[in-house]
Amino acid sequence: MKKISLLILVVLLTSHFSCERDDICPETTSTTPRLIIDLYDFSNQEEKKNVIDFRVQGVDNDEVLPDYNVIKATNNIILPLRTDTNKTEYMLHIDYAVNDNGTPDNTDDDFTEGNQDIISINYTTEEVYVSRACGYKTIFKNVTLSIVSDNDNWIKLKESVTENQSVEDETTTHFNLYH
Repeated sequence: MKKISLLILVVLLTSHFSCERDDICPETTSTTPRLIIDLYDFSNQEEKKNVIDFRVQGVDNDEVLPDYNVIKATNNIILPLRTDTNKTEYMLHIDYAVNDNGTPDNTDDDFTEGNQDIISINYTTEEVYVSRACGYKTIFKNVTLSIVSDNDNWIKLKESVTENQSVEDETTTHFNLYH
């Protein structure tokens, strides 16, 4: 009986000391960052300026970014970048509205109003180990932003906040757009 009790005690102690803490990634841990863009007044470049009835949608993507599905006013944009390629494009639409052409029950003749500009963001990606619980995150290096010209751009000027812009966290602005 003593041998069985001793064996049970050894098994219990061994299993207790071989357990590891749960591998749960804390919400406060930095993960793949998003691109932060501030919007400024073109005629007074020190002053932030809101865009009105603003909508953001990825190019070649039918889904609108949930946080930017026709918001009334904002002077800051936070955009996720694709990690499976070295380029992400977005349609930034101001004064967005859907005109039902006088036929609210028929969506076939609806059209959008406002002014849409396309921005193209190019970069190289690098995976960085965070922890066993969180895995890896992607950081973006040599980030460039360009505005696709359509002869009616509402975005007049773009500016990178630093040389050789990288996106490694979400604590600072990466680009400024002037309109």
